[in-house]
Amino acid sequence: MPWNNQGGGGGGGPWGSPPGGGGNNNPWGRPSGGGQPPGPDLDDLLRKGQERFKRMAPGGFGSGKGVALVVGVLAALWLASGIYRVQPDERGVVLRFGAYERTTEPGLRYHLPAPIERVQIAQVTTERRLDIGYRSQGDSRRPGASDVPDESLMLTGDENIIDIDFTVAWNVKDAPNFLFNIRDPEQTVRKAAESAMREVIGRTEIQPALTEARSEIEQSTRKLLQEMLDDYAAGIEVQRVQLQKVDPPAPVVDAFNDVQRARQERERLRNEAEAYRNGIIPTARGEAEKLIQEASAYREQVVSLAQGDAKRFLSVLEAYNQAPEVTARRMYLETMEEVLGKTNKIILDGKNGAAGALPYLPLNELLSRQSGQPAQPRQ
Repeated sequence: MPWNNQGGGGGGGPWGSPPGGGGNNNPWGRPSGGGQPPGPDLDDLLRKGQERFKRMAPGGFGSGKGVALVVGVLAALWLASGIYRVQPDERGVVLRFGAYERTTEPGLRYHLPAPIERVQIAQVTTERRLDIGYRSQGDSRRPGASDVPDESLMLTGDENIIDIDFTVAWNVKDAPNFLFNIRDPEQTVRKAAESAMREVIGRTEIQPALTEARSEIEQSTRKLLQEMLDDYAAGIEVQRVQLQKVDPPAPVVDAFNDVQRARQERERLRNEAEAYRNGIIPTARGEAEKLIQEASAYREQVVSLAQGDAKRFLSVLEAYNQAPEVTARRMYLETMEEVLGKTNKIILDGKNGAAGALPYLPLNELLSRQSGQPAQPRQ
């Protein structure tokens, strides 16, 4: 379509001639003196591009080759749109016409272009944390945390109220279930964890919950929470449940501390009594055992002596039955030896005038004076 020069000059175009005259002006004010243009000549660029395209498609855009070229370029771009990358901590879930098709591992992957297939990416190895009973401020967990009483106050098995704050660490173990079976994963884990903790605390008395049962509560809650999420087919794996705070409610904490101190004092007195009992009872048992052993030894001694005397008498009786006179004389001699062997004896020789000794002469006293021993009383 030719442009008409409205200003009387030739070749000015619809924008007119630039100041200073001159014809053959384009819309960007190309000067006519053959000087250097201020910018790229877009007319030349468009013209050159059309010429190159015509050389590639001699018939122009309307020809078969031109249409095929355009279609080929568009098809190549469409097919290339199916290339995607899965990071090491991710899994790709491919959907074909909206239905689950497959799960892809990390790396450079391909799926059929939209609208045939599309891919959703899920992070599976990243550990996610939920604060239940409190909300942490920034990166800190307990310092500056705000309490949430609706989540933290729970009823124990002995009908006491306890204030519990805990965290749940979880990650994704099944990407398709995680993406399609639950609408709000974080809220689902929060509600399920709170329900599991309330059930475990409802079976636990307050005193163990505050002291030695913390580890058992964590393990039981994690197991119950995992079972609930598996029933939901949530594709979530619970790594751990960690108690942050287990205290009585704030309005009664002073009274509860008084009760705890009284229980500790009772336990101390009980331990002292147990120690005293453990010291007395073994001593008494030892003394009793000693007496029993001594009595047993005395019994064995008496029985043995009696049995020995009985055997000795039987042996003497048997010898007496075989030789009565010899046995009787032997018994007499042994008896006299036993009797006279324990007495002081003075033998008087009649040849030396002993026959005239007076019977009341204290011979035993004279004998004791000679030997230096005290005299024994006369019999």
